[in-house]
Amino acid sequence: MPVIRSAEATVHEVHGARFLSHAATATGSTELSAWRLELPAGTAGVEHTVSGEEVFHVLAGAPVVTLDGAPTELAPGDTAVAPAGTRLRIDTTDTPAAVWVTTRTGLTATLTDGTVLTPPWAS
Repeated sequence: MPVIRSAEATVHEVHGARFLSHAATATGSTELSAWRLELPAGTAGVEHTVSGEEVFHVLAGAPVVTLDGAPTELAPGDTAVAPAGTRLRIDTTDTPAAVWVTTRTGLTATLTDGTVLTPPWAS
């Protein structure tokens, strides 16, 4: 059974956000990916469409999650579910946020300009 210590998480920094990858194929997971998303205060998220379901559980802060154009401010302990095909973005206002995210391995994200990303933290 793989154990990934907090200090061993692989860190990726993209679009002003920090992704700390814990469960991915690189760490022995075959079906699920899980990471901690850290967003500084004042982050303007990048809208994208996900190929698979993503679950966002807020650990700290009050991020605004926009699913298919409908923004919702979340609080610690709240969870948002983005079904496959959902357009989403996550923003912060005047406080940073931390969110635990889980999805299936192999998720892709399509940006509004048509660029398709295969995030390594979701591999």
